[in-house]
Amino acid sequence: MQDRLLDASELEEIISNFPKWEYREKSLKQDFMFSDFSEAFEFMVQVSEIAEDLNHHPDWSNSWNKVSISISTHSAGGLTALDLKFVEKVESLPGI
Repeated sequence: MQDRLLDASELEEIISNFPKWEYREKSLKQDFMFSDFSEAFEFMVQVSEIAEDLNHHPDWSNSWNKVSISISTHSAGGLTALDLKFVEKVESLPGI
């Protein structure tokens, strides 16, 4: 079930497997830095394709070469398997 909140051991596993993602405020968050705006924007395009494919959209922002992403399942009130899929797909992008 996609909306089941992850339990403590599942959260620990995610944090262990994806140490660049910070667990904070019931979300996984990471800042991504690029050499310039063009690279940051291309990354955002790739992430938007992931979000559309999963029908699961992050809260994010961009400032020149920095993209900040926060992901959680708002309807469930925290992290679910869908958030894990999102993080796995973002981490599989080339150059990340």
